[in-house]
Amino acid sequence: MKLDLIIKNANVLTLDDERPHAHAVGVWNGRIVGLDDDISELPAARIINAAGATVTPGFHDVHNHMAAFGQQLQEIDASGFTSADQLYDAVAAAAAAEPGREWITGSGYDQTRIGGHPERTKLDAASGGRKVMFIHRTSHMLVASTAVFEAVGALSPSFPVPSGGFIERDGDGSPTGLVAEQAMTAFRDLRKPFSEADLIQALGLAGDRYLAEGLTSVAEAGIGASPLVGSSPVELAAYQAGHEAGRIRLRTQLMVAMENFHSVVTAAADDYHLGLDLGIRTGLGDDRLSVGPLKVFTDGALMSRTASMTENFCGHDHAGVMQFGPEELRDLTVQAHRGGWQLAVHAIGDHAVDVALDVIEAALSSRHRPDPRHRIEHASVVRPDQLERFVALGIIPSPQGRFVYEIGDGVAEVIGEQRLPWTYRHRSFLDAGLVVPGGSDRPVVQGAPLPAMQAMVERRTSSGRAFNLHEGVSALEALKSYTVDSAYASREEHSKGRIRERFHADLVLLDQDPTAVPTEQIGETQVLGTLVGGVAEHDPQGMFAG
Repeated sequence: MKLDLIIKNANVLTLDDERPHAHAVGVWNGRIVGLDDDISELPAARIINAAGATVTPGFHDVHNHMAAFGQQLQEIDASGFTSADQLYDAVAAAAAAEPGREWITGSGYDQTRIGGHPERTKLDAASGGRKVMFIHRTSHMLVASTAVFEAVGALSPSFPVPSGGFIERDGDGSPTGLVAEQAMTAFRDLRKPFSEADLIQALGLAGDRYLAEGLTSVAEAGIGASPLVGSSPVELAAYQAGHEAGRIRLRTQLMVAMENFHSVVTAAADDYHLGLDLGIRTGLGDDRLSVGPLKVFTDGALMSRTASMTENFCGHDHAGVMQFGPEELRDLTVQAHRGGWQLAVHAIGDHAVDVALDVIEAALSSRHRPDPRHRIEHASVVRPDQLERFVALGIIPSPQGRFVYEIGDGVAEVIGEQRLPWTYRHRSFLDAGLVVPGGSDRPVVQGAPLPAMQAMVERRTSSGRAFNLHEGVSALEALKSYTVDSAYASREEHSKGRIRERFHADLVLLDQDPTAVPTEQIGETQVLGTLVGGVAEHDPQGMFAG
């Protein structure tokens, strides 16, 4: 037998408890065939001397917004702005550069960093009256210019605002420009659906960045028709075409947004009446492109003060919003569970977590299914009594470790000292015996896995503030989150997440061992190469060339 590839003289972190370390890896036909002595006598078409580089399983992000990130790469990136004037200047520059341009779009702004939300009239002045729309970093709010409000018909105070959303207005009823949650639908729909070609372009750009960061697979957290996520009712077609054309070069799993569920005709014995046509559900697809969980929304986000809390936000007279009522959510989740779907329920505030636990419990009680692996996405504020319910119901929490560093300061202000210990848990989940996968929610925050792992260990905000140090984990546990545990949360633990015989040869070569360097250096680790199915999809130094 002649192998396709052998990587030798490496520090191989297999993440396999039965054989945690090795020095050589053999690859054939996209799969790992053995380690060290298993392959020492076998010939190979290519032999790569890693010269001591560290090899780990490819990283897997279980919660990102790939299409949105790719689109953001082509728009104004406001994530680094520290004043509103910077945003207005960027709008003015875009208008001057393309005088005939109809739309100026951007994303990533943070009102706590720029001194408040951008104002409609100032967007008008900067753009010369064009349509301008900026998505907040949480994706749960946006600001827009007058031309956009006119196109929607929302200038008048009599404009009907859907339940679970709001349009901010000043004293005379004029919109300030700020729109949140369900009210965003009409605004975002002005630019939807995106074409298949535009989506493939965005997905390709995002995928290129991901591969450079060591990501070999990701889960898209919501496709199809949705006011918050999704770019087109036929969005899956863009992913399929992107894979077929070789433009998407890493594995992708797709969550379907709940708004795409509709009445379906089934036999009485099937006992469910909501779903997707043809009975499509979690698990359809192959090892390159597959359908993952149903994405279910409950509340908003902490930074936008739209997460649903049991008590008011500090300094505010409200406790957030629920986007859908408990009865509607219960019916949906029960139907999805009965129809064979894995559930991924977005819940950030502790009240929303209560609702998510209730509806998942109702789903589990409605029909026994072996190992459904339902998840709560974000699970940002979890009280001790709720943690017990996670364990009892077997729910996977899906938090984002990078949130602590990037938005921890702002979150601490709105949460307050009493609720802070319940916020952005990790250690508590692990100690309770739960699996904690690694995810970014990109583009809400920077999505590179290695800096996220550092944040999981350090538990420090960008200002240096300690943020629940008791929830910190070891570097090895952080690495497991982005490999072993992410594979499990995506129901793919039998083919990825470890370097083991017959697993996919999805590998990352690193210039140092992130589990052995000082904590503050984890995020500085450089990716030397990324292999998907044994093919070098990122090779900046030409190690695999020729």
